[in-house]
Amino acid sequence: MTVDDHAIEQALARGAHQQIGQYRLDLATGVWWWSPETYRLHGFEPGDVVPTTALVLAHKHPDDRERVGTILEEARRTGAPFSSVHRIMDAHGGERFLVVVGQGRRDRETGEVTELVGYFVDVTRTVTEHAQDRARHDIAAAAATRGTIEQAKGVVMTAYGVRPDEAFARLRRASNDRNVPLREIALLVADEAARGGSDVLARVDALLRRR
Repeated sequence: MTVDDHAIEQALARGAHQQIGQYRLDLATGVWWWSPETYRLHGFEPGDVVPTTALVLAHKHPDDRERVGTILEEARRTGAPFSSVHRIMDAHGGERFLVVVGQGRRDRETGEVTELVGYFVDVTRTVTEHAQDRARHDIAAAAATRGTIEQAKGVVMTAYGVRPDEAFARLRRASNDRNVPLREIALLVADEAARGGSDVLARVDALLRRR
């Protein structure tokens, strides 16, 4: 599944179905503090593990791990505010989509960045729902396309007295010859059939032979 930026923006704007955890990283010692919610986001109960940078990175999705490590290193160096959307694999093997935001805190005397603090926001449900909506839309579009192609196949079968596989082959050949998507060829054939007339079969034949 690909992370959709628009879906993330909607999730953060609505604030619905979100679990939010806090974190703090002491850069001098490498010790992390997690809120109870952050433990649970990672599939643990508070106290089950000692949070470390190695543990944090180990739970990142393999495809996102290097990028998150780079973001943390840059934040450690500059202390500038940062944000990232990435996937983690929790202790139970489940995949979650998280938004992480944070910034550095500096020592008042030395000006050095001493801590990173921020939040993890679980947007898994919103991302999943968005992906399901897109899948339903794609399925509906595919079904509509399939219906158009089946209709065109019926027209070609009638025009040439051929079987369904041969009718489809003729549509596909016309699509390839004209470098036009199959669905567009099918729509043209279906439109000609809908127009009717005594010369409909001749028009369909001319359409399929056109280059």
